[in-house]
Amino acid sequence: MKKQTCEVQIGHVLMGADHPVVVQSMTSTDTADVMATVKQCAQLYKAGSELVRITVNTEEAAQAVPKIQSQLEKMGLDIPLVGDFHFNGHKLLSKYPECARTLAKYRINPGNIGRGNSRDDKFAQLIELACENDKAVRIGVNWGSLDQDLMARIMDENSQLAEPRETVDVMHDALITSALDSARMAEQVGLSKNKIVLSCKMSGVQDLVKVYQDLSTRCDYALHLGLTEAGMGSKGIVSSTTALAILLQQGIGDTIRISLTPEPGAPREKEVQVAQEILQALELRTFTPTVIACPGCGRTSSDTFQHLAKDIQVFLKRSMPQWKNQYPGVENLNVAVMGCVVNGPGESKHADIGISLPGNGEKPVAPVYEDGVKTVTLKGDAIADEFQDVVINYIKKRFGKN
Repeated sequence: MKKQTCEVQIGHVLMGADHPVVVQSMTSTDTADVMATVKQCAQLYKAGSELVRITVNTEEAAQAVPKIQSQLEKMGLDIPLVGDFHFNGHKLLSKYPECARTLAKYRINPGNIGRGNSRDDKFAQLIELACENDKAVRIGVNWGSLDQDLMARIMDENSQLAEPRETVDVMHDALITSALDSARMAEQVGLSKNKIVLSCKMSGVQDLVKVYQDLSTRCDYALHLGLTEAGMGSKGIVSSTTALAILLQQGIGDTIRISLTPEPGAPREKEVQVAQEILQALELRTFTPTVIACPGCGRTSSDTFQHLAKDIQVFLKRSMPQWKNQYPGVENLNVAVMGCVVNGPGESKHADIGISLPGNGEKPVAPVYEDGVKTVTLKGDAIADEFQDVVINYIKKRFGKN
């Protein structure tokens, strides 16, 4: 069961409370390049990113924000944009009020907004701007840019203890303290609790799990989950999935971002796909029909089932933008593509619709099951096209609007 946190509204998106976990991503373009940023925002949004964060680090970037939003609106895309601020956010939002009004949320890092009294003043100025513009704020603490004054103070206090704690435990406490102290300061300035989202990002799986487990018991602010610098390829995917799955299963987390290092030439949308697949695997949300397929073995030297599984999966995903409104609930569909008689018929019967392809030495026929009942047997060279037609007809019958 999801732990109760404050409801936060960001544009038209609701998170926290009983709302589903929200998927978000971030552009990698130079925000001052309006059209490049618009293109990537649109790609991420269409892939399923419900919030899109953009870097706002220069005056040119701040000036570009309203233009980006305007272009997206012309494309018919209502995308809540989150401004990512470091070091100079208070200056940029003050100097460019249209940027401050356009963004749906501000992301700030208390560890690099200044030091000492200067930090407090700059932080307060930024929070005041959020209040004036009725915007939510993510207070995002990162162990790579932790407030060093706070860290030094907590380390000194720890050293005075009769039994000092391990350094890593002190660092965990410093992260949480930074987040909670900053949130309390934001409330003192005037920002309401339902405008605050907290994050304490780390790059180690066990570190992240421990910090968020502790943080979730000490506050009811909405929480943003994600490993920072998760890595590239399978390493980044596995690390992010491991950490977030543990926390989400415990009901911790209101919005997630998978911070993958893109492989050269790889689409930015990959991190959105991974986030959706984590939530769907945990049965927290459904985004697209599920295709199960056997891994293959010595009984399946033919690669027919592999091609069919891939083709069906791609076909279903590509069709979802149209089907989402045309066939409500189709995202809950389960399709099985199996490679031989061992588990093929059984798995196909358990799925909504499934096909059991022939393995080595089996008859060259492929029975199809719908809701546990065999409805047709396919054979010949056109099995793939015929099965796709069977799937489409099943979807029309089951999910078509009356």
